[in-house]
Amino acid sequence: MSYVILGRAIKNEHLALGVLTTAFGGAWLATRGNSSASARPTPGQSVQEVKASVPLNASSNEEEEFIRKFVAEAEKEDSKGKH
Repeated sequence: MSYVILGRAIKNEHLALGVLTTAFGGAWLATRGNSSASARPTPGQSVQEVKASVPLNASSNEEEEFIRKFVAEAEKEDSKGKH
């Protein structure tokens, strides 16, 4: 069986393949993630280098200081064995 689309006969198999290709291709494109290389640590980087390279996206210097202070305090507590 076939359908007439825009004056042409299109077989059911071709319609099904087009729908599946569009669905799976769209899902693949949507889940590829961020492709920027700066977001991924390289195997030789130390923990301190990775922490320094992570952007905070703070709106002001005070907010950035507060975030860094909060993270430092949380790491101190975590190193003492408290969770």
